[in-house]
Amino acid sequence: MQNSSLLVGLAGILFGAGPIMLAVIGETISERAGIINLSMNGTILLAAMGGFAVAVTTGNVILGFIAGSLIGAFVALIVAFSSITLHQSQVAVGYVLTILCLNLSYFLGHNYVGVPGPRINVVPIPLLSRIPILGQIFFNQDIMTYISYVVIFLAWFWIYKTRPGLILRGIGERPAAAYARGANVNQLRYIYAVIGGALAGLAGATFSLSVKAGWAGPLTGLDGYGWIVLAIAIFGGWNPFRAAFGVYLFAFLQWLGLILQPFLPGIPTQVLQVAPFPLMILTLLLVNISNAEWMERSLAAMPEKTRRFVMKVLRAMRASPPGALGIPFENE
Repeated sequence: MQNSSLLVGLAGILFGAGPIMLAVIGETISERAGIINLSMNGTILLAAMGGFAVAVTTGNVILGFIAGSLIGAFVALIVAFSSITLHQSQVAVGYVLTILCLNLSYFLGHNYVGVPGPRINVVPIPLLSRIPILGQIFFNQDIMTYISYVVIFLAWFWIYKTRPGLILRGIGERPAAAYARGANVNQLRYIYAVIGGALAGLAGATFSLSVKAGWAGPLTGLDGYGWIVLAIAIFGGWNPFRAAFGVYLFAFLQWLGLILQPFLPGIPTQVLQVAPFPLMILTLLLVNISNAEWMERSLAAMPEKTRRFVMKVLRAMRASPPGALGIPFENE
């Protein structure tokens, strides 16, 4: 019985991580191209509301997912236009948009609060779902969870194993060099920003049509996920596989909070519910902590074996952002 509960819990981690994964991979792609989409938090909320509203109105969840993706793509297009064409601060525009989208989602979604609507069902994969242990965990999920698996591998393959992926890295690292080699830097940045935004919108629709089915306005519980997405994209070092690890770690911490709650009656439930958020921020701080002077002094004072171990861990976690991240490019 305990083993069965454990398998259900592990499957639940993958299920809950699905929409976060889509948004993180979307942000990773966008930032690889040099565009920071700081509107992620508001985008997820607005797409969740819009996707649910369309699905309820039409009775078609597919149209709901399409609507969510279009909302995310449109918001990302505004960020890209403001940065690439108008040369405005990506951070300032993204922050304003996240507040605007958040409030729009609550205002426009008022009539859909508490309204019962459609949701997608679990679709076991034939044969694979019958594999002992792994089948129940990985292959007894809904279609969006399966898509989240595929997106990880597709993004990694595209970025690191294809010529367009090499160009993508180039326009984020050294856009002038990419332009000299024939790449249309700004056009590609538009494209990748919109793709990243569409994935974020798809994540929002996945929340309201699957993971947290329905729309409850401010009580929906989605406010804050967008900031975690941005943090995990940095923690992931702009690498899809490492980002995926960060997503599953966050989902595991959320699950662990639920598991520990009955055993820690003296701790308010709210503390355990929000604990994964500061823990992920703390983990994010460790990514580049090795560059700090006080850390170098601390390492020098450690015994040799301990120092080597700590240095290996810090080196493995270290990540550098794309060289031209957030910097507009002008064709000369």
